Amino acid sequence: MTVRRDFQEPPRNRPDLVIGREELFASARDQLGRGGSVLLHGPAGIGKSTILRALAADYGGPDRTVLRCSATESESHLPFLALADLFGLVLDEVSGHLPAAQRTALESALTGRGESTLQRDGLALRLAVLSALRALAVKGPVLVVADDLQWLDAASAELLGFAARRLGDTPVQMLSAVRTEGEEYDRHLRASPPDTLAVRLGPLTRTQVSALLDHRGYTPLSRSTIRDIHRTSGGNPLFALELGRALAESPARPRPGEPLPVPTSLRALVLSRLEMLSEEARRTLLVASAGARPTLALLHAAGREHAEAETAQAAALGLLATDPEAPALRFAHPLISAALYAEAPAQERRAAHAALSTAASDPIERARHLALATTGTDPEVAARLAEAGALARDRGAPSVAASLGLLAARHTPADSVPGPDERRLQAAEDAITAGEADLARDIARDVLTRATVPAERVRAWMVVIEAAGQALGEVDAVFPQVLADAGDDPRLLALVRYQLAWRALVVEGDFAEARQEAAHAAELAARGEDRRTELMALSFQASTETLMGHPDAPATVKRALKEPQDPYVACHHNGAGSARFRWLIMSDQLPEARATITALLREVRRRGMVESEVHFLRFLADTELRSGHCGRALDLARESLRLARDSGIGEGASAMLTSLAEASAGDVDRALALAREAADHAEVDGDQMYLSRALAALGYAQLVAGDPAGTVRSLRRVRELEQGLGINDPARGRWHGDLAEALVRIGEPGEAQDVIDTARVHALRLGRESVLAVLDRAEALVRAARGEHEAAVVRLTSVQDRLGRLGYGLEEARAAFVLARLRDRAAPQPRPGGTAPPGPASYDEAARLFRRCRAMPWLRQVDAAVTAGTAAAVEPASVTPPVALDALEGLASMERQVASLVMEGATNREIAGRLFISVKTVEATLTRVYRKLGIRSRVDIVRLAAGRRST
Repeated sequence: MTVRRDFQEPPRNRPDLVIGREELFASARDQLGRGGSVLLHGPAGIGKSTILRALAADYGGPDRTVLRCSATESESHLPFLALADLFGLVLDEVSGHLPAAQRTALESALTGRGESTLQRDGLALRLAVLSALRALAVKGPVLVVADDLQWLDAASAELLGFAARRLGDTPVQMLSAVRTEGEEYDRHLRASPPDTLAVRLGPLTRTQVSALLDHRGYTPLSRSTIRDIHRTSGGNPLFALELGRALAESPARPRPGEPLPVPTSLRALVLSRLEMLSEEARRTLLVASAGARPTLALLHAAGREHAEAETAQAAALGLLATDPEAPALRFAHPLISAALYAEAPAQERRAAHAALSTAASDPIERARHLALATTGTDPEVAARLAEAGALARDRGAPSVAASLGLLAARHTPADSVPGPDERRLQAAEDAITAGEADLARDIARDVLTRATVPAERVRAWMVVIEAAGQALGEVDAVFPQVLADAGDDPRLLALVRYQLAWRALVVEGDFAEARQEAAHAAELAARGEDRRTELMALSFQASTETLMGHPDAPATVKRALKEPQDPYVACHHNGAGSARFRWLIMSDQLPEARATITALLREVRRRGMVESEVHFLRFLADTELRSGHCGRALDLARESLRLARDSGIGEGASAMLTSLAEASAGDVDRALALAREAADHAEVDGDQMYLSRALAALGYAQLVAGDPAGTVRSLRRVRELEQGLGINDPARGRWHGDLAEALVRIGEPGEAQDVIDTARVHALRLGRESVLAVLDRAEALVRAARGEHEAAVVRLTSVQDRLGRLGYGLEEARAAFVLARLRDRAAPQPRPGGTAPPGPASYDEAARLFRRCRAMPWLRQVDAAVTAGTAAAVEPASVTPPVALDALEGLASMERQVASLVMEGATNREIAGRLFISVKTVEATLTRVYRKLGIRSRVDIVRLAAGRRST
């Protein structure tokens, strides 16, 4: 496709942040930082120029010469135009450094005053370009920035390629971009320096498209609309922005089943090629664009007799992608299909849908096409659509069911039973199940403007409340209205009381009130013979009692699991199955918990219950993390977070769990960022329950990062929050051992013992064996801090064995690590001139266990401990006299901080994250530290920490 200049975004509208390209941008920037070159390539509108400009701005500072050129298709026939762009402003600067023949050739090419061409003075001109670049490089690094290489005039391209291949170690780099659409980039790579990194820009994800639209102010757009924009644009950022702009400027949004409005700017990309089709071929393509999965057989069934020849004509024009092994026809880009459909007259569209309403084999597709071929209300069409919606719901496609429900409502006469608003409410409930909360809320509020029947109004209010998710504080004013609408009807009141139970928990942070409201809701539902609401309320009551450590929890779980069951409640993330899972995992029954949650996840995926899928992925990740399968847990947590961000559901909770997984198996810096993000989500939503979970995750990440003081600050707040919430079961957050360990590290063993004693009382009462083992591990540290090393070692040996039997692999490894540290510290020191004891061997068991768990951040701590132990042992004590750590006092503030963190065993990356600086800054700072202290390496700094100076 050729992107016309008249609708490209002006540079001033480009975001400073390269949305969706952060990793790619960092990779290209690192390549430039190493002195290499970069070639960006990808299709039109994919964002190459944006990345190129951002990299040039980031890397092309005042200490280097930047030469720029940007070619256009209309100018590609003009020889040496790009050369003039590159060297026109520096000709006077370099001409004096060129031999006469080269200077004449270059001036002739740039000014056109002479007759010099590549044919006449070819070698002189080639050497002139190479010499000019070398002359500029003498004064400092040179960056050549070339956009749209595909339009570069042939003469300039040949000259640049000649120079690029011969620059060698000369500090000249190239940053270029080229459009590749069905065309290889190899020839452009061959014309670049040998060390060039080729970076392909692919389509953006739906989440990234949403962020891009939001950044440009195209809000508010529902998630279903963003999904349509993403699909139609194919993830192309330029196309997505144009579609978003068209929607923002349109007075009315498209109705269900209708395509997005395609702006004239984008239609122009394909209409010129569509005009080359015959009229019949164009109609055949229109039918294909209206179909969900068009095939030649479907086109024949829809009356397109010459489909083969007509689709072949379209493929020859590049409108259809050819794949002999794929039965379905595929447009070369979704935009082609959208533009074709948008350009067709309404009568032709209806004709295409009418043909497909009998040709399609799937009953859901037939019903949809029938609706789009029909104008006005029609009870028969509405009934067909409602049946199709029920079928889609049963197949696990609630999003499709919601769309069909809205179509059914549009064709339902006002006096029908069920009426149009009842069908709209069913569509809203399907949208909630599909994770499209924005669409559901819009439908429900629309119904509330007309509805007078209490049952319909309460049902609509329930959708509004459900759509708020964890942000129940935002709909606080709804509850008095919905209570008034419910009157004294027990079925309606049960629905309201169930939501009030959630409000008490999330907004008020009052577990006791939440439990009471849930019990009331279950009683009302039973009286009104509403088994579904009764089961949901009992499940909520059971989960609340479990988290509270309430003695009635096991009995309530059994009541929630009692027959008859409701299939929807059985697999809902707040249903009976979920309540049972919580009980199992808090009771240390990890294999049963894994089997339960795996079955639930499989079922909600079959049903298309997106919100439940987000939560169950998180629950399974939590189970794997406790079991010591940290790599698997990290994969699941990241999947949950991706889905949460795509759907806008449970983002804070998924970020919290992903933080725990990252701190255990991935990137500690990312763990810290995610924990803070989760805490911010909870603060904004007013969600006290998840705020405590997020802060617990933050405290753990800080502990892994080597920041015990930060851990203490975070977990002290968790302690206060949970005391206020009435959460007594220490298996809920499992932060007590981390807080006690951090308190010991900062010299507060007394407070650590108090945390252990308080948690132990509840853990003993509830039989939380794994919690008791972790508390014993923390108490061993308290004893060691008080000088009771032998007792601490005995306690830790028992703890490690107990955690292993319970299946808590990561906690077992942590116990082995603490045990190794205590043994290492208690080991006899070598005498002067003697042989050092084999300290690192004491860490072998911990390293093996962490490696088995794939707990890389913890494994790095083991390596640091081994390094510190080796450094302290390899040198006899008599070689040099001890020195105090006040040797660091002569360092600057940043140097002292970096050196102190090295002494703690932190890696350069961990130091960078904790001090909010780059890894390169850490490396440069360490170089200065070595010079000032007269040492040579990190090991020498560790020796200082041990009270010794290197010779």
